[in-house]
Amino acid sequence: MVAALFLRKRDWLLTREQVRSENLLQVRTASAALRISQEVVVRLELLTNPELECIVDGSIRERGTLLWSATCRRYALVREFAVEVLREYFVSLRQELHLKDFDAFFNGKALWHEELDNTAPSTQNKLRQNLFRMLREADLISAQHIIQPAMLTPRIASLLAKQGRDAFLIYPLSDTDINKWLHES
Repeated sequence: MVAALFLRKRDWLLTREQVRSENLLQVRTASAALRISQEVVVRLELLTNPELECIVDGSIRERGTLLWSATCRRYALVREFAVEVLREYFVSLRQELHLKDFDAFFNGKALWHEELDNTAPSTQNKLRQNLFRMLREADLISAQHIIQPAMLTPRIASLLAKQGRDAFLIYPLSDTDINKWLHES
């Protein structure tokens, strides 16, 4: 709905304001409406117009794939986890992603990033919980945390290929699959 509204208005500021003022996300409190609408818009702003069009008229799988991409574009930590853990596990044939894998990743990053080192355990747990929920919603892991290869449609692969190889590295894909998509586009 937000992507469709933007494609009609072609202005993120106006889109954000209408989403908030008309409570288009149907959130109960004004503060939650503000927070959620801001989060939705900052992620969608990172997608190209053709990607937004795919969000509007694409399949549920295509939407999930692009929303995962938008999240990884917005948050370096999520992107690094996707590349360094999710995809690496996939290409090394590790089938399962454990909660402790996120904890080890996070603790390793905290050695180099003071802001992560000062994160409260409850915040770290919330980050992990949200990340695993997003991975399930994007169909990249199962409910049992089994890593599932990304099932890219030709349309999505073509959109990602326009951004180069790095756009594919956040998904459980083999190098062979990535090269195939890059050469077909």
